Amino acid sequence: MADGLTPSQTIGPFYWGTVVSTCRADLAPPGVAGERIEIVLTLHDVDGKVIPDGLLEIWQANSHGRYNHPEDRRNLPLDAGFEGFGRASTDSTGSAHFGTVRPGRVPWPEGGLQAAHINISVFARGVLNRLATRLYFEGDPALAEDPVLRLVEPARRDTLIARRDAQGVWHLPIYLGGDHETVFFDS
Repeated sequence: MADGLTPSQTIGPFYWGTVVSTCRADLAPPGVAGERIEIVLTLHDVDGKVIPDGLLEIWQANSHGRYNHPEDRRNLPLDAGFEGFGRASTDSTGSAHFGTVRPGRVPWPEGGLQAAHINISVFARGVLNRLATRLYFEGDPALAEDPVLRLVEPARRDTLIARRDAQGVWHLPIYLGGDHETVFFDS
């Protein structure tokens, strides 16, 4: 037996069958506080082609800026039924759809607040480990002061900014590589 880490494996049929049956794309049941929003994430390969068999997970704070997590002990409200976690498969257009609420701002460990954002994990064929990225909202005045966004090269920040269409749906294309590659973060 070798010491050290074992190699990662791509998402196989066993894993895929397990997660697809547990999709949860509607995060905000009736009665959850905040602005109800719809998000469409579209997954693309390095050539820009859509990926129809990917899996996207999102995790976010509620509209008050509190995560439904034991480590978030701040004195802010939690909403019954809102876990802040969702999972959806991409469809034939490469898109995954989520219904949720616009998240509130959360603190940065070194002080200050982060802009409203949603954390995204990407799983797809050929991806050995999950890819972590974020969704920010176009037009949010807090973008200029967000400590994570300021770490990103200015020319690449747009890859993290969702835009709202005429129907009010927020869209963010996610590119695994190529000319429009999305910014990905260490977990």
